[in-house]
Amino acid sequence: MDIHSPYPLTPEQIAQFRRDGCIKLKQVLSAETLAHYGAEITRLTIALNTQSKPLEERSTYDRAFLQVMNLWEHSAVVTEFVMGRRLGRIAAQLLEVQGVRLYHDQSLYKEPGGGITPAHADQYYWPLASDRTITAWIPLQAVPAEMGPLGFYARSQSVEFGRDLGISDESEEKISANMARHGFAFDVGPFDLGEVSFHLGWTFHKAGANVSQRPRAVMTVIYMDAEMRMAQALSAAQENDAAQWCPGALPGEVIATAKNPLIYAAA
Repeated sequence: MDIHSPYPLTPEQIAQFRRDGCIKLKQVLSAETLAHYGAEITRLTIALNTQSKPLEERSTYDRAFLQVMNLWEHSAVVTEFVMGRRLGRIAAQLLEVQGVRLYHDQSLYKEPGGGITPAHADQYYWPLASDRTITAWIPLQAVPAEMGPLGFYARSQSVEFGRDLGISDESEEKISANMARHGFAFDVGPFDLGEVSFHLGWTFHKAGANVSQRPRAVMTVIYMDAEMRMAQALSAAQENDAAQWCPGALPGEVIATAKNPLIYAAA
């Protein structure tokens, strides 16, 4: 299983990420690795999911995907995957930091007929003191266009408009319009099996609907600089995140709780 071995990033790829705030990397994980860990991630997502309404009765957010957080706390198999140093090392190198801790993981299971994931920036929800955050978006199967692959507004990580909008119909309308108005192209395309994307917490992104007959199963791992400090929560959403994912960490302190283990540190 290739979850701990180094992945050869080039200086050009690191520079691209610094510029664009996002990157897609091919052949990060093997078909064998994805099948082995993906079976357990999918099993837990279905078992722990609490969404019972039919798609047509849900909000835009809830139509986007079934979402289950911190699967690593429920399974030794998923713990092994989330703590994998291969992805952690990529995250640290792209962030250009010495090490990364876990913020949290989440599975995103877009059902057949599932709706769009509206445009947003993840860090809206996070009570963190810097922008050194990065999400690995890990499809557990290939993602053709009809399954709703993730797409990015490259170089949007410095745009402040829309940072106060959570995932909603409003965020989709306003952020997409603002990106078009300022010439940010939306970069979206299929994911091959084993391809993984990485994006900064402030990089705007979204995904289309799943118009196929198959579920789009994705695991995500959110990493932060190992020296990340807690910030004062600016909203109820950030207060909730602080309590859930960084319990006991105080504003100004390095976030090193039991829920935020060190995943990778450079030798």
